[in-house]
Amino acid sequence: MFASPGPFVLQIGPLSIRWYGLLFATAVLLGTSLAHREAIRRGEDPEQLLNVIVFGVMCGLIGARLYYVLFNWGYYGSRPLKILAVWEGGLAIHGGLLVGALAAAVYSIRKKLPVLTYMDIMAPSLPVGQAIGRWGNFFNQEAFGIPTDLPWKLYIEPYYRPPHLAAYEYFHPTFLYESLWNLLVFAMLYFLLRRRMQRTPGALVLCYVGLYSIGRFFVEGLRIDSLMMGPLRAAQIMSLVLIVVSLVGLMRLRTGQLRSHRG
Repeated sequence: MFASPGPFVLQIGPLSIRWYGLLFATAVLLGTSLAHREAIRRGEDPEQLLNVIVFGVMCGLIGARLYYVLFNWGYYGSRPLKILAVWEGGLAIHGGLLVGALAAAVYSIRKKLPVLTYMDIMAPSLPVGQAIGRWGNFFNQEAFGIPTDLPWKLYIEPYYRPPHLAAYEYFHPTFLYESLWNLLVFAMLYFLLRRRMQRTPGALVLCYVGLYSIGRFFVEGLRIDSLMMGPLRAAQIMSLVLIVVSLVGLMRLRTGQLRSHRG
């Protein structure tokens, strides 16, 4: 059993530093460092890559927040100033991935940069960043799962429990499950697939999309705060769509490779 020590790293009068923001910054810095090293190894311009990352992260943050806000408009519509309070949590990773990837691709195309190569360079940075960022949910006591009595159960304070589960104290630490899965995805991409797929631009990022989505689909099934599309969980629908996109994309890349060899 374990429990959050609270959302603040430090508080001095009105000044406060939140774990959520600190972890987000750490994730971005570590991910950028990994991508920078990979760009140098591949002979790409690391400064151009840094510009792509900065633009993609900024747009991705906006996309993640807007995605979450739209699905919770009943709350944010009456508290518009809360829309800006990203340090309190409330970022939807699918919104961030879609908007961030689109922004990075558009920027790369306009600058005449190799889009798929840059996407592959950044791919391993994404799951390691997500693995770190998920711990922000732990400190904020959010994104937890259904009640459980397992040894690794997570204690949630009464204030953060949904009303219909107020009698329960311990819940599945779904943030931890997803964090561990993301670390595994990072290990597969960085240590097993990165060099093998270097000759096929786009393959590595498609592997990330598929592998991440598999884990997210199952973890989402345990969560009690899912964003919903009618009776269905939005993240599970998006995960299934992305798994299909990944498989179709990899098959098309494979077919293209075979044709070029025969040619």
